[in-house]
Amino acid sequence: MASMVSLVVALVLVGIKVWAWAATGSIALLTSAADGLVDVLASLVTLIGVRYAGRPADKGHRYGHGKAEAVAAFVQALLLGGAGLVLGGESIGRIIHPQPLAELGLGIWVIIFSSLAATGLVLMQSFVVKRTASTAIAADRAHYITDVAVNVAVLVALVLEHYLGWTRSDSVGALLISFYMLWNARGMAADALKQLLDRELDVEDRRRVRTAVLSCEGVKGVHDIRTRNGGDRVFVEFHVEVDGKLSVDVGHDIGDAAEAAVRLLFVSADVTAHLEPAGIDDDRLDNLFK
Repeated sequence: MASMVSLVVALVLVGIKVWAWAATGSIALLTSAADGLVDVLASLVTLIGVRYAGRPADKGHRYGHGKAEAVAAFVQALLLGGAGLVLGGESIGRIIHPQPLAELGLGIWVIIFSSLAATGLVLMQSFVVKRTASTAIAADRAHYITDVAVNVAVLVALVLEHYLGWTRSDSVGALLISFYMLWNARGMAADALKQLLDRELDVEDRRRVRTAVLSCEGVKGVHDIRTRNGGDRVFVEFHVEVDGKLSVDVGHDIGDAAEAAVRLLFVSADVTAHLEPAGIDDDRLDNLFK
């Protein structure tokens, strides 16, 4: 639902901005319109990614399809970065060869309206991200946060040109916006790659996992904790150590309790415990990293 709303809002805003750009000739408005077009494409990618990621695990994808959200986020970063490069080049050309603008009052009102609409959308997406922790919706929200910043920059540029006659303020504003687009694209790509390349969860999350396992009755130790973000859930694996004289049934119950304790730490988690007798001398992943 959030992805569909984003797509509709983006389509409406890009249409309004293109119309305003045609009326004014503002390169800053063109930059904002192009950013809006990227938002449309990005929202479409997000919609596809979220729906695909929501599929249950199947024979060919036993870990589920959650990483589709990270793929969607990475595609968004590529779109945003490409638009930033193209518009940055166009802005530099306009700085060197400035052009007169028309109907700046119209452009100012269009940008004010766009800013209010984008702000409302960001608030809605922030609520959704808080509830679902969706990577793709978070990336889509980053687009609209950028859109708010873009609109403010365009508004400042048009006001300076309209009321103070600063003929290059429109082009300078567009160039600054393109730099900002590139910066956001870099951050979005880096976040998506953490998930795509199976980067471990942060130190604090791993500490919480260890503490939760050790708090379970019968657990003598824990090692070889492995974690990763699967998009729709986190995956946690660990070796839990118990008294080797216990029966298989009792040891199994302790392992189940450890898995349940870890699942409580996250919104959604797939947890696997490997049972071992305490004090066993074996090859450990922890020793390899040391």
